Amino acid sequence: MDYIYRKTISSDEIIGYPAFVYDGDVIVIEETEKVEEAVKYLAAHTCLGFDTETRPAFKKGEYHSVSLLQLAVHERVYLFRLNKCGFPASLKQLLASNKVLKIGVGIRDDIKALQRLGSFVPAAFLDLQLFVEQYGIEEKSFSKLMAIIFHVRISKRQRTSNWELPQLTEQQIRYASTDAWGALRMYNELKRD
Repeated sequence: MDYIYRKTISSDEIIGYPAFVYDGDVIVIEETEKVEEAVKYLAAHTCLGFDTETRPAFKKGEYHSVSLLQLAVHERVYLFRLNKCGFPASLKQLLASNKVLKIGVGIRDDIKALQRLGSFVPAAFLDLQLFVEQYGIEEKSFSKLMAIIFHVRISKRQRTSNWELPQLTEQQIRYASTDAWGALRMYNELKRD
C-alpha cells in the first residue's frame, strides 16, 4: 500500500474534475432466454462489479421492485432488466456463488431488494464502503470514492429516472454501467497499490 489516498473530498473540489462515464461495451438483457449465456460468461470471472437500480417512489407508502441488475467485468457490463426478464435461478445462483466476488458500494439494501424478488443466500459480496477504510478513506458515496481514487466527476442525474421505461435511454445505460464498472475498477486499483 504505497499510495496514500485522501480521507475526504468536498463537492466543490469534485466540480473541477473531468466528467467520467463508462463508454465501453454494454449488453442489455431483456429476454429470459438470454440470461443463461450471460451468466455463464460472468461466472467464468473471479470478480464482478455489482449494482442495482430501482424506479424511485415519490409518494409515501409507494414501493417498486428492483428494475435493473448491473454486473460488470473489465471488458463489458451486463444490464439485466429484471422487470422484463425476471430473476431466473441462474442469476440467483451467481449471486450465491462463493467462487465469484461481487463488488459494489452500499450493497446491503441492493441485496435485500433482490431477495424480495426471489430467495437466495448472498455469498462473496464486498462492500467498498467498508473495504476503503483500510486505505484511510472515510467517504462512503460512489461518486466521492471515484473522485478520491481516480480524480473524476460522476453525474448522478439519472439516479431518480424511471428504470421501468419500455426502452432505457442511452444516458440511463451509461449511468448504470458506470456504477457497476466503476466499483470493479476501484477495487482493482486499490488492490494494485
